[in-house]
Amino acid sequence: MTPVVKIFAIERFHKADSAPLYLRLKKLVQDAIVADELKQGDSVPSERDVAELLQVSRVTVRKAFLELVNEGLLVQRRGSGTFVGNPKPRLEQPLSRLTSFSEDMRLRGIKTEAQWLSRETRLPTPEESLKLSVSPSDHVVRFHRLRSADGEPLAIEDAVVPHKFLPNLESVENSLYDALDAKGFRPVRALQRLHAVALGSVEAKLLQLNEGSPALFIERISYLPDGRIVEYTRSHYRGDSYDFVAELSIAPEVRS
Repeated sequence: MTPVVKIFAIERFHKADSAPLYLRLKKLVQDAIVADELKQGDSVPSERDVAELLQVSRVTVRKAFLELVNEGLLVQRRGSGTFVGNPKPRLEQPLSRLTSFSEDMRLRGIKTEAQWLSRETRLPTPEESLKLSVSPSDHVVRFHRLRSADGEPLAIEDAVVPHKFLPNLESVENSLYDALDAKGFRPVRALQRLHAVALGSVEAKLLQLNEGSPALFIERISYLPDGRIVEYTRSHYRGDSYDFVAELSIAPEVRS
């Protein structure tokens, strides 16, 4: 029995507390990582093998592994297996500040990269026409990109801008807001909506995650000083890397 397999010995598992089985398995792995019994890059037995070793269901193992993957402690690679990861600090994005992905990473001193998935001028979809307040016959430019920071894919961004604001597709190199600013069309406010989603197969592959992994879906509509809409963007952000933070205060009229 290899040292890694010994970590999943049933004797160790049943010495845990009376918490639910999946939490006991999760703690077993966490403790082994802290004790340096499991090191970054170590291969972890399959869900089936762990289930047999600990005499639990594969559903229990899958639930524990999924939480560990979401926390960055484990990494699952299609066709390769499960490995001990290298958890990184989560990125915090304040909701009170209007910045682009590039600007936000630049403020942190993080190098960003953009992989173009598509870049085109076309007529808007009915939804885009409504969100941008443009005619169905008005052209828009669409920028569909995979955004990475320090080589790690973090977000998939699908931005649509009225053609009159950015007639040249090539003007957007890395930062959309830099290109808009250069044309005198920098947005000054935005309405942003967020909700949790499970990644589909296409998005999961781009973000190097398993299908069904949690993500944040963000829809943003940005405005110019005169009230015109300049941007409609839909993005998927990795749920294991990003926290969006809002500062709240009590309204003066309800303070005691």
